[in-house]
Amino acid sequence: MKITSLIRNNIKSLKPYSSARDEFKELSSDFVFIDANENPFENGVNRYPDPQQSLVKTHLSDIKKIPVENILLGNGSDEVLDLIFRVFCEPNKDNIITLPPTYGMYEVLAQTNAIEVQKIELDHNFQPRTKDILDVVNPFTKLLFLCSPNNPTANSFESKTIEQLLHNFNGIVVIDEAYIDFSNTESWLSRLDEFPNLIVTQTLSKAYGMAGIRLGVCYASVEIISVLNRIKPPYNINELTQRKALERLSDYKLVFAEIQKILEQRKWLRTELEMIAFVDTIYPSDANFLLVKVDNATMRYNQLIEKGIVVRNRTNEPGCTNCLRFSVGTQMENIKLIKELNTL
Repeated sequence: MKITSLIRNNIKSLKPYSSARDEFKELSSDFVFIDANENPFENGVNRYPDPQQSLVKTHLSDIKKIPVENILLGNGSDEVLDLIFRVFCEPNKDNIITLPPTYGMYEVLAQTNAIEVQKIELDHNFQPRTKDILDVVNPFTKLLFLCSPNNPTANSFESKTIEQLLHNFNGIVVIDEAYIDFSNTESWLSRLDEFPNLIVTQTLSKAYGMAGIRLGVCYASVEIISVLNRIKPPYNINELTQRKALERLSDYKLVFAEIQKILEQRKWLRTELEMIAFVDTIYPSDANFLLVKVDNATMRYNQLIEKGIVVRNRTNEPGCTNCLRFSVGTQMENIKLIKELNTL
């Protein structure tokens, strides 16, 4: 498959914006910088940030064992996803495939970019229906979104299923791995070189505890990363975000320790929820949350609100009738949840 054949023609011919820091990258204090129309009075953020986020990418490269040139950062994963739409999908012409129940922003971004959405619901085990997916593909189908581990179902998709789709889908396969750090399933980063049509997205919002800085990560071939870089805003990752990301990435031992605590609490929470009378099903989880089927999700949701506990009611999602989604909290938060559930 030639990736260039999937790229919009106007993007192929687009001349990217060149910022002042793209044209001159050295940041030595020996230089006088009067090239970017910045305020010259030093306050820590008066200069534009590194447009390539070189230090952050270097740290991610060391952690993930992926070359820097295969990494792109976005203002949250949503910006990364939007860039993917704008590179590969022609408005009012192309279409994408999503697999409900799944992350709702795929559809929102498609609608924003005037792209048709073809929905193939997951099967009763929340796994992709491979044949049904491939049957709806047409010459204008450019993107397939696989959220694995999936939100809101919490499960990972079977590797053989994903591999089959990668081999047979003649478009870009985007695997959203926002929750991969909570799973024993191996990341698809390890097979990035095998599939030129593969894009893997991750985030610092979940396992890294950095939701407030809005930093998403895209891993793909050099060819795909280069074209995404061509259209991204010049200073899309601000200085404060880059600093906080560097602090967190430099202390991966702490991040790993927090992940282990979340996994321990996930196990404990599952055990306790199994003893709640109105809990019907607790679905397998590879994420930092549990999808739980109860007798009446809307009633239980409102009862918990009255107790000062906010969960997510997913009952209106396909295949999730009467399901609540519980994020794994701290030990004290989880104890409070179970205590209040036992009073309902």
